[in-house]
Amino acid sequence: MKKRTRNILIVCIAILLFGIAGIAHIYYYFFAQPFQITETTYIYIDRDDNIDSVYHKIVEAGNPKQMHGFESLVKYKGYTPKTGRYALKPTDNMRYLHRRLSMGYQTPIKLTIGSVRTLDRMARNASRQLMIDSVEIANLLNDTAFISKMGYNKKTLPALFIPNTYEVYWNMSAEDFMARMQKEHKAYWNEKRMKQAEEIGLTPIEVATLASIVEEETANQAEKPMVAGLYINRLKRGMLLQADPTVKFSMGDFELRRILYRHLEVDSPYNTYKYAGLPPGPIRVPSYQGLESVLNYAKHNYLYMCAKEDFSGTHNFAVTSAQHAANARRYQQALNRRGIR
Repeated sequence: MKKRTRNILIVCIAILLFGIAGIAHIYYYFFAQPFQITETTYIYIDRDDNIDSVYHKIVEAGNPKQMHGFESLVKYKGYTPKTGRYALKPTDNMRYLHRRLSMGYQTPIKLTIGSVRTLDRMARNASRQLMIDSVEIANLLNDTAFISKMGYNKKTLPALFIPNTYEVYWNMSAEDFMARMQKEHKAYWNEKRMKQAEEIGLTPIEVATLASIVEEETANQAEKPMVAGLYINRLKRGMLLQADPTVKFSMGDFELRRILYRHLEVDSPYNTYKYAGLPPGPIRVPSYQGLESVLNYAKHNYLYMCAKEDFSGTHNFAVTSAQHAANARRYQQALNRRGIR
């Protein structure tokens, strides 16, 4: 009897030990924190990824002690890779990770849209931050039917983009990207800004066009409202804008350091030395500050400006043509001294 009781006790202890070992095994594989990282890192699952490449990315980013728990969950619960940017946290376990990837619970990115000279450059910059290729964005930018539905043509399209930083999902499509840009454009052009533009006598596209010229005229943020005010003064008086950046754009050469008389004769609707009013569209994607400088332009009487002879990047402003001529002579003499032709 004693022997039988002892055998039963041994069996019970063995079962208990096996149970504890099983629980420990389950805990280690599914609930322990296997990732040997000290801060959150991310994996990016692309359209051409498969289960094996996802495994590799998890190992590379998280340096886990084991992958058996994740492999078992994939085997018994299934997993089809979903594109996106996914967090790997130091406190994660394999159960959390499998659920996150299976359900497509992404972590958004901060997408920065900058002030650039060409839409091709903008497409390249955006594609470096997103899953989509620059060609996918460029195809839409060059699709006249698509951009027409958005209310733009190829000349006015740069006015769509409002440079800023936006929270988006890394795997957004090119169509989603354009839709988001249109949404942010509408958000920027609220009732207050629309009223400001109306008071100046400009449409949002015309504000962006003038802002793009201001952007090219000066990199000095404090000077931008002054430059904007000068051009608005000229527009109101029916004067030619005579903006050098529009000549550079017409020539296809923003690196021109000295505008000569032959440059002023180029026949282009963007050449504001030949054609009155604003060009048919922005000469670049203007910055947020550039747009604001037009809407909140400095009120003054200046009609002329010329780059300062100290090459500081700022300008001498003038009310009369005689004052402007004197400023221009000083600048031309400075160019001559430096051998800039």
